[in-house]
Amino acid sequence: MSETVAFPQDRTCPYQPPAAYEPLRKERPLSRVTLFDGRSVWVVTGHTEARALLSDARLSSDRRNDAFPMTTARLKGLVNRRPALIGVDDPEHNVQRRMLIPSFTVKRTASLRPQIQRTVDGLLDAMIARGPGAELVGAFALPVPSMVICALLGVPYEDHELFEGQSRRLLRGPGVADVEEARRQLEGYLTGLIGRKRAEPGDGLLDELIAQRLETGEIDVEELVSLALILLIAGHETTANMISLGTFTLLRHPEQLAEFRSDPELLPAAVEELMRFLSIVDGVLRVATEDIEVGGATIRADDGVVFPASVINRDESVFADPDRLDWHRPKGHHVAFGFGIHQCLGQNLARAEMEIALRTLFARLPGLRLAADPALIPFKPGDTIQGMIELPVTW
Repeated sequence: MSETVAFPQDRTCPYQPPAAYEPLRKERPLSRVTLFDGRSVWVVTGHTEARALLSDARLSSDRRNDAFPMTTARLKGLVNRRPALIGVDDPEHNVQRRMLIPSFTVKRTASLRPQIQRTVDGLLDAMIARGPGAELVGAFALPVPSMVICALLGVPYEDHELFEGQSRRLLRGPGVADVEEARRQLEGYLTGLIGRKRAEPGDGLLDELIAQRLETGEIDVEELVSLALILLIAGHETTANMISLGTFTLLRHPEQLAEFRSDPELLPAAVEELMRFLSIVDGVLRVATEDIEVGGATIRADDGVVFPASVINRDESVFADPDRLDWHRPKGHHVAFGFGIHQCLGQNLARAEMEIALRTLFARLPGLRLAADPALIPFKPGDTIQGMIELPVTW
């Protein structure tokens, strides 16, 4: 390439990689991109190389490293803050993850399916009663995972406006002060909630962690707040975006939607394909702690490395005709949930929520359609989790 591509960039279509990333697809498996501050970092776009590097302990997630790359000015102000799980390396990461694994297993998720179904049904009952017509993000896509993660954690759903609003502010700013204040508000809320739960225990995951980890001295309040914060934000933001963007994508692909509706056995494969196709978490970041030889290049110690899932998940050597939405695609091991030790802890829950939400939505509203010009429906910018800001629909 004669010029390096700026990273990140906005999508021109909410379910397609940014058009400006096309050179990165041609330059696989590694090339360079330029961040907002002019820093040049490695971008990994080859699927094989991405999986290898995401499993490589020589790439660190620790934001306390002065060389850790940040993709926006608003997040650079938090470079020395370490979010639990996603911002720590082993062995600390392994300790944190092992505390939480029992609550996110396939078996545990299966036991939650009836509750997820009741949540979805209740929201659709209310939406249909108010309709026809709804703004689907606020009426359905966001409340489904928000209610589910609140029930799992033991967080009062009546507080959802506070934590949803501050989560949006934390992820989207617009400025450093906004991000810092949002984090302060969320940490303060969770600290207070933990204090109340210590006095009056409940039956959520937070209560279990208080009894089994906090009161025993294994972790302190600050670490528990950090764990709770990442679970609460990731537990509703990512799946809400997948439901809204998945719905938009299905409505824009009528042939695939018809097949989706007609064959219930396609549901798990369809959800996996939507995960690959949409790649809503599109910029995982790492910093090298040692030199690494990969893909004919040398990543030097202190080099920043970025993984754009939207490009990796359309690697033609792994996914034939990658720009096509195809329910019958051979299993290709997408990296929409990441890979390696930081692979998404809640992926089983996310799959269950997606399956139940999309299946039930289209079954109960067979006439569901967009209520605005698709080109005018707002979606999120490239420097945050991808998804729809609004989704006006009718039936």
